[in-house]
Amino acid sequence: MKRFFADYGMIFALLVLGVLFSWLTWDEQHPTGASGGRQLGKMIVKQTTQQQRIVVLARDGAEDRAFTEELAAQLAGKREIVAIIHGSPQDARKRIDQMLTEGSVDLLACTPAVSTWPMLSSLPQLSEIPVLSPEPYHWPNFLKADNLLNVANQIVVIAVLAIGMTLVIITAGIDLSVGSLLALAAVASTWLIRDAAGGEAAGTLGVVLCCLAAIALAAAVGLFSGAMVTGFNIPPFIVTLAMMLVASGLAYTMAGGQSIYQVPDSFAWLGRGTALGSIPNSVVLMILLYIIAHVMMSKTVLGRYIYAIGGNLEAARLSGVPVKRVILLVYLLNGALAGLGGIITASQLKSGAPTYGIMYELYVIAAVVVGGTSLMGGQGKIFGTLIGAFIIAVIQNGMNLTGVGSYMQKVVLGFVILAAVLLDTLKRRGTLNLGKLFASKTA
Repeated sequence: MKRFFADYGMIFALLVLGVLFSWLTWDEQHPTGASGGRQLGKMIVKQTTQQQRIVVLARDGAEDRAFTEELAAQLAGKREIVAIIHGSPQDARKRIDQMLTEGSVDLLACTPAVSTWPMLSSLPQLSEIPVLSPEPYHWPNFLKADNLLNVANQIVVIAVLAIGMTLVIITAGIDLSVGSLLALAAVASTWLIRDAAGGEAAGTLGVVLCCLAAIALAAAVGLFSGAMVTGFNIPPFIVTLAMMLVASGLAYTMAGGQSIYQVPDSFAWLGRGTALGSIPNSVVLMILLYIIAHVMMSKTVLGRYIYAIGGNLEAARLSGVPVKRVILLVYLLNGALAGLGGIITASQLKSGAPTYGIMYELYVIAAVVVGGTSLMGGQGKIFGTLIGAFIIAVIQNGMNLTGVGSYMQKVVLGFVILAAVLLDTLKRRGTLNLGKLFASKTA
């Protein structure tokens, strides 16, 4: 337990943030969509008789149609629905007036939004007809399933890039080019699909090959950065700063400064599609990548080499570790993961643009540092980085839900990064030992 707390102590910060934003976003909820239709159907069965004639009212939208479809399924064979009306208040009034002249209407069943229409209470012919809608309940907006999936989906790209950045930082390096590599891969993949694979008519194989080529391009840039670091001993900060400008310039040149959107619908499968229920494919991919990276860093020789290089490069070299080859591989993997992040972004937005990835390198480094990886190298955990990515995402999402402005969000994020670095510094100096502190409290 002591070791777990030392490695993954930030998970408790994530839980505290979850509790805080759950409390701050506690609000009255109005069931909509299929869940609202299901609840209302059960309510109608309990409160009405089979002889009553029911009219269902809803606006014209996907969520409203899901509501009416589920409500109809719940009442099938139990109650009589004489009409389902989708549209505006004016459309509903015309249909209801017509139905009242043809026969009686005993109950109006509607969505929460429709139940507030003034005509339902102001028109004399409707004032005597009961109106039922799903009963409201209280629940945090932060903990709504849609919001939690949104948090996971929003952090996917940052989290994928953060895997490669973790490897680089553990070797005591840094890579400022990941945001530009993301943009380069997004532009390169969509450019190849448009000009070489047939654009909107491109087949699945052509799309996959174009995406692999874009990832390979980003990996090649990462390999070049690693070669500059190992071959000429240029500080990683300077090398990757230069490659950030190079990759960004290439992306703008390739795209002509414009977005490239001539891609087939199948291109959105990775970023928007779902394979496991309502979980996005990109989230599933992110989880698989973190499992693979964790196994590599904790169970393989390569992982031990990476930690050894970050802990003491000279000692690792004297111990027989192929330092240059390992660093080259780390930067190559980092570039490839940045390229994959670009493919995911392009798939989510169904386009490629050189403006993608701006400031991403800062968010990625923040996720890695907040997750417990030391900027001095030699220390860090892959799943700690995932926790750090979710901390960043939860802070941003929570501030959005509570109405904090975008400028103030930057201030808060800056202090979060500073606090994480301060904690790492105190731990390295021995001033703060979270593992011992936890052990003493539980003794």
